Amino acid sequence: MTQVQVAEQRANGVAIYKLKSDKLTLLVSNLGCHVLELQAPDRTGQCADVVLGFADVEDCAHDGSYMGAVVGRVANRIGGASFVLNEKRYDLAANNGVNHLHGGVHGFNQKIFDAEIVNDGIRFSYLSPDGEEGYPGNLKLDVLYQLKDNAFSIAYQAVCDQDTLANFTNHMYFNLSGNLEHIEGHELRVCADQIACVDENCLANGSFMQVTQTPFDFRTFHKIGERIGEPHPQLENAGGYDHAFVLNAKNEQIVLRHPASGRTLTISTTLPTAQVYTGNFLSGGCMGRQGRPYENREGVALETQLLPNSIHIEKHPSVILRKNQIFQAKTTYCFTAE
Repeated sequence: MTQVQVAEQRANGVAIYKLKSDKLTLLVSNLGCHVLELQAPDRTGQCADVVLGFADVEDCAHDGSYMGAVVGRVANRIGGASFVLNEKRYDLAANNGVNHLHGGVHGFNQKIFDAEIVNDGIRFSYLSPDGEEGYPGNLKLDVLYQLKDNAFSIAYQAVCDQDTLANFTNHMYFNLSGNLEHIEGHELRVCADQIACVDENCLANGSFMQVTQTPFDFRTFHKIGERIGEPHPQLENAGGYDHAFVLNAKNEQIVLRHPASGRTLTISTTLPTAQVYTGNFLSGGCMGRQGRPYENREGVALETQLLPNSIHIEKHPSVILRKNQIFQAKTTYCFTAE
């Protein structure tokens, strides 16, 4: 049975919650649904924090890493910071060069969600009003965090009173060493035969590449740093890995492991892609819980989501959420120690 309690309540409405199962301990906040800390055991039973986080959750307003937050209304980039829906053009904030990123200047990562303690977890809720950050419709989003034994799950449900765009993810950065080392030595397996290619601004450009005989072939385990420095145009465009892998398995689509500690993370999702981002631009961000700013490649983000820039590159954009249609998705993070 998971224990759930309020760990801290602040005057401005920000709260921090503690969830504890027999295997895992989780600290989360209603501010952007941030995952602040996730304690998991190694092969000897020694627990350590396996995600990056802020010294203070409210630092998220001054940081561009989206560390541990739920992001939206649309995760990832939208080309040209605009889109056309039902023959009407919508202009968005260009907060990532010429493109729109992770919901805009004040996306869901900075919103205070309502919170309700439920069985084995917490349900966070937010009503995004019509026109917020340029998006149409009043969108109601519920995010359910549950902790059971050695698994942490995130379930999304959303509905809107107009046709709109919707694509949600959690932007946790994982480091299974407990932040004792960078992530180049972590081993990664991703069940994906192709990636969505990106341009020099890391925007998915509508072309896809088969991973065979490329540094993007993680269908068997490879160390993250093994081929990250190879002279491949896609690695050069992104400064490392920052690409959507098109998943082709029904479960256990992603496995990350740290050989020295034995910690293994297995990710299963109902979503079609996972953005693998190796923290290429973490340096210079806000103060981390280590008492210093994080450096590049101290964490790897594995962001399950719909195809990035879907509105511009898919014939039938999966990112469109029709009026009164219900959006549902779930991702589960299972921790073991080999």
